[in-house]
Amino acid sequence: MTESSRRQVLGLLSAGAAAGFTADALAQSVTRGDAPTETAQARPAPEAKYRLPFAVIGLDHNHIYGITDAVIRGGGVLTSFHATDPKQIAMFQKRYPGVKLARSQEEILADRSIKLVCSAAIPNLRAPLGIRVMRAGKDYLSDKAAVTTLAQLADVRRAIKETGRKYGIMYSERLEVPAAVMAGQLVHDGAIGRVLQTVNLAPHRLAAPTRPEWFWDPARNGGILTDVGSHQADQFVYLTGSKRARVVASQTGNFGHPEHPAFNDFGDMMLNGDGGTGYVRVDWFTPDGLPTWGDGRLFILGTEGFIELRKYVDIAGRPGGNHLFLADRKGTRYLDCSRVPLPFGPQFVTDLVERTSIAQDQEGALLAAELVLTAQAHATPAMWPAEVRLP
Repeated sequence: MTESSRRQVLGLLSAGAAAGFTADALAQSVTRGDAPTETAQARPAPEAKYRLPFAVIGLDHNHIYGITDAVIRGGGVLTSFHATDPKQIAMFQKRYPGVKLARSQEEILADRSIKLVCSAAIPNLRAPLGIRVMRAGKDYLSDKAAVTTLAQLADVRRAIKETGRKYGIMYSERLEVPAAVMAGQLVHDGAIGRVLQTVNLAPHRLAAPTRPEWFWDPARNGGILTDVGSHQADQFVYLTGSKRARVVASQTGNFGHPEHPAFNDFGDMMLNGDGGTGYVRVDWFTPDGLPTWGDGRLFILGTEGFIELRKYVDIAGRPGGNHLFLADRKGTRYLDCSRVPLPFGPQFVTDLVERTSIAQDQEGALLAAELVLTAQAHATPAMWPAEVRLP
């Protein structure tokens, strides 16, 4: 403790004593130094057990690269892809040299050697493509949002039941973020007791000049809760272990982009499940001064402690991302999760071959989708109409 901080604390204690407070009561507000720093001791990622031929259809979102890399880490063999935009084709071939450009989607669907199709097509096209993939006898892995309407969701569930194929959804903010992987391990190991609530704050940077036309159209991207909020709904379902859940309330708004009146730049929702409760806030207001695209934060409240994640940045704090803070009955800890391995790819490929559900629970993935679709469909305006706005 520095001399100036010591004088500040003594001053607080003296003032508190004069007001009748005990020193112990006031000492609760005194900073006791940083929590001990540890490198997270996560379970190792499983080894790739199989070689699985797969293809890619639809490169409209850059998430396709994370999806493709994850499957390759798991033993996937990228055999072909289909796209029509020359810039997208050139970028994909540069990243994966030698991969075959298929003449059509049908060429890929008719190829019996291909067992999996991955896609980051325009969001409202992902579910129809996935249904065609499953009816062609293949499994499917979609970027989020993997469905954009409740009608699409019903069609997807019907196709899964009729074909027996998998409709995977890459919720990358949990599956491909080391700190989130570690948090899931801690929660399911009982580190904070029974989970009571998750709070997810997920701001994103807009970077308007880089956005395609479909980005501004909720009919094509599903709206902010369906699109961005799908990550957070997935974390709520997974961390609380909820098998049934409902939307208590939701709202969306457009606070800063009048040139796109249908666009949502803000949304939030309250969730209630049979395993816990949840709150989610998503927005497109990350300032340009932040050194990354968003300060994603997750708070997990348990009966015996809590966990906080700073996934991508600890503003004015520790460098880099993947910061995990844990408080339990024994004390507080800081875990550096930057080296936590990512198990999804190997687990998912193994699931496809062995027909297991280790990497992702199908019903849980679709429950997360149902929650955000319901929240988006029934959201109230996040701002009073001008004629009744309060002073």
